[in-house]
Amino acid sequence: MRYVVIGAGAVGGTIGVRLHEAGRDVVLVARGAHLAAIRERGLRLDEPERSRSVRVPAVATVTEVDWRDGDVALLCTKTQDTPPLLDELQRAAPGVPVVCVQNGVENERLASERFAHVLGVCVMMPTEHLEPGRVVAYSGPVPGRLDIGVYPEGTDELSAAVAADLTAAGFASRPDAAIMRWKWWKLVVNLENVPEAVCGLADPDLRALVKAARAEGRACLHAAGIAYVSTEESRERRVAGMAVQAVDGHERAGGSTWQSLQRGAGSVEAEYINGEFVALGEKYGVPTPLNSLLLETITTMAAAGERPGGHTASELLAAAGLPG
Repeated sequence: MRYVVIGAGAVGGTIGVRLHEAGRDVVLVARGAHLAAIRERGLRLDEPERSRSVRVPAVATVTEVDWRDGDVALLCTKTQDTPPLLDELQRAAPGVPVVCVQNGVENERLASERFAHVLGVCVMMPTEHLEPGRVVAYSGPVPGRLDIGVYPEGTDELSAAVAADLTAAGFASRPDAAIMRWKWWKLVVNLENVPEAVCGLADPDLRALVKAARAEGRACLHAAGIAYVSTEESRERRVAGMAVQAVDGHERAGGSTWQSLQRGAGSVEAEYINGEFVALGEKYGVPTPLNSLLLETITTMAAAGERPGGHTASELLAAAGLPG
């Protein structure tokens, strides 16, 4: 089995390097300066306990891969990049199994429209990608939890095999027949991404802002009758050895949305996080003033090339008509 890691950024890069080190066959798909750096000097993975540069085969597009039987596509991009990549992948390897190692719940929907065998992964992995050729994993000694299941439900031989390979590569991973329950739970967790990007981690009212955003999200899920993992169940799945630590004396600066702004990516995946709840709210009559405002704010910031910060949590709560 060969893993084609589509999107060798923070998550994909960490997974790709570790699978390669575990003796698995890996090809990375990257772009631009990041791809050039990987080809020139390997992909550098910095972790709390060690740093190394690893030479892993890398290509610019899925059309450059010599697809063969036994390949598995690990989709590790942001959701806004998913549709064109899936179209390209469908033309290049129409029968390949697709594993969505991504935040949100839209990727599996999109992949299932084009591919017969789709799996989802609930990603719990504090990583960072801010400069070409380098990714950072801030948890150690276990870098992350990557439970996997068939979409929309179930497990099979492939989910068991991928979980075994990820475990061999140092991750905590197991097959889970109800993986989308976990991904909906993670979607609520990810409602912290935009607040920390627009306000910064030092904002004294950040926790209140995140709590209010998550309350809207849970209300939407309850109204829609969507099952998701409870707080108690999520605590039971805590993994020994997963502990966020400094790397080379530096703490993780922010989550994936913060990093997108910091890199000047021009887009963020908030439409598929906050926007998912805004859409549910509109459908089921649940007010989502805060998530609507957060989505509008971060979209404007990304389009304008703004860096993280510039707003306060109290300002956003007031604008949404919520108490500070």
